[in-house]
Amino acid sequence: MVLEKIEKVNDIKEIPPEEYETLASEIREFLVEKISRTGGHLASNLGVVELTMALHLSFDFPKDKVIWDVGHQAYTHKLLTGRKAGFDELRKYGGMSGFPKRKESDCDCFDTGHSSTSISAGIGLVAARDLLGGDEHIISVIGDGALTGGMAYEALNNASQLKKNFIIVLNDNHMSIAENVGGMSEYLNGLRTNEVYTNFKTGVKQSLNRIPGGVHLANQLKKTKSGIKQLLIPGMLFEDMGITYLGPVDGHDIAKLLDVFRKARRVKGAVLVHVLTKKGKGYPPAERHPARFHGAEPFEIETGLPKNRRKKANYQDVFSTCMVKLGQRHEHVVAITAAMPDGTGLKRFKNLYPDRFFDVGIAEGHAVTFAAGLAAGGIKPIFAVYSSFLQRAYDQVLHDVCIQNLPVVFAIDRAGLVGSDGETHQGIFDLSYLSSIPNMHIMAPKNKWELSDMLKFAVEFHGPIALRYPRGEAYDGLREFRSPVVYGKSELLYEEEDIALLAVGSMVKTAVEVRRRLKEMGYSCTLVNARFVKPIDIECIKMLGREHKLLVTMEENVKSGGYGEKVLDAAAALELPVRVLNIAIPDEYVEHGNVDLLYQEVGIDAKAVTGRIIEQYITIR
Repeated sequence: MVLEKIEKVNDIKEIPPEEYETLASEIREFLVEKISRTGGHLASNLGVVELTMALHLSFDFPKDKVIWDVGHQAYTHKLLTGRKAGFDELRKYGGMSGFPKRKESDCDCFDTGHSSTSISAGIGLVAARDLLGGDEHIISVIGDGALTGGMAYEALNNASQLKKNFIIVLNDNHMSIAENVGGMSEYLNGLRTNEVYTNFKTGVKQSLNRIPGGVHLANQLKKTKSGIKQLLIPGMLFEDMGITYLGPVDGHDIAKLLDVFRKARRVKGAVLVHVLTKKGKGYPPAERHPARFHGAEPFEIETGLPKNRRKKANYQDVFSTCMVKLGQRHEHVVAITAAMPDGTGLKRFKNLYPDRFFDVGIAEGHAVTFAAGLAAGGIKPIFAVYSSFLQRAYDQVLHDVCIQNLPVVFAIDRAGLVGSDGETHQGIFDLSYLSSIPNMHIMAPKNKWELSDMLKFAVEFHGPIALRYPRGEAYDGLREFRSPVVYGKSELLYEEEDIALLAVGSMVKTAVEVRRRLKEMGYSCTLVNARFVKPIDIECIKMLGREHKLLVTMEENVKSGGYGEKVLDAAAALELPVRVLNIAIPDEYVEHGNVDLLYQEVGIDAKAVTGRIIEQYITIR
């Protein structure tokens, strides 16, 4: 086993070249075997095995620095830096992260998790190096899908001004999570397939080398700005920006990769190395279905099928069905996604109403302002987006939607704790950052039927409105409670006395269990489905505050700026004779792990909540 020789960083440099192909094969076998057990990002990692090996053969880590855009494709990097044993606990609580983490290894120089950030971070590391007089190489690896993000272009604009070496590796697999869209995708398609350019360049060089003085002429032609690239591909984007372009090069040919990295090291200034890779390479199911193996659950290696077949509908399924029905009933309803048609449940809408479906690529800020333009033009846009990614468009939500009070619907998926992807993906801030914006309205459904009812309400609403719902299996309890959604009004589920639970969205399910536990202990307990986080139901709070000793707010959001603080402020302003207990996620980043375990760790599971309520209630009896 060649892989067994890799115990620490730079051990790969002791591997003879004739064993590179074997090592690549063993790495792929290792990744498939481990991820089939733990789950994780498979297709993207299989596609960059040789690229990662070439980087580790060409550079000296941790002195040299590599920033992995998004970071979910860094598994081979982790293997080659001595973290093989960590794969048994990959993405588990307390185990190895599925993303680069500075606290995990000196070879991880920058934490990543969201897209289009690596070039900006790389330029910062370059500036720090130059200010401190260092000589290390800085490499940013970015995918072609990430180049649809505006931040990448802002960074490229600045990279063109650099005078010292900075290497950008464009990992081009013709795919992000979904199929790439837009002008950059078309542009890269042209570069990939331009055999005329490649053949002509080679032919001219060979011809010139055969005539007297031709070598000098070939070198001059290579150096000039108006060289072969400019003659055959006018307006070469990267070259015209002042960034040296090398490639395209086969991303699975280590010899060619080593050669191009030798050239890239010598460039004074920014250089972009265009590498062509195949997502899912080496594992047929992932090659055929790369999107399915982007973030895979544990699967059977022989078939690629999930080990745990899902039996119940999840919230994305419910949203998908409701969107199709809304599309049938309202011809002005359109759907927007930022490169997540499958993940958000919009694929069926896309197939049925292609003219009313818009995938803007990894560009959340653009998606929001695009939605604002649609709304200003008389269309009803529904932007389906993960909670963690909507953070990237805060200014556009505030400036372009809410100031104008435009009727944009934000379908906020993956709200709350999402589990194994960790800090960068937990959707625990949306209630806080959205409720700070005037004109924004926020709802959260208690179960799958209320998600449908709230989405219908949102489509008829005249103003910005957000509907947030969690990842995973849709709660089908409390079916008997399905009163109409009324603006700004909560839903009283059980009315008793002493203790009142006011739960938001996904926490209603937990509140049902908390109430059961309290009842078994002899406590009287009211349960309210908050429904609206903004505006909160002042009349309901006033009524509960006068008839109960303790109000308990429950939300799957950080405490700061959340629903609980609003209830606490309202109770104080109304001078209610009641104590308020806020159950929320502590104001800290939550690491990766199983969601049920994370509930326990942050203290919002039924057992922990019940204990805190009893402890609080005893002090006021």
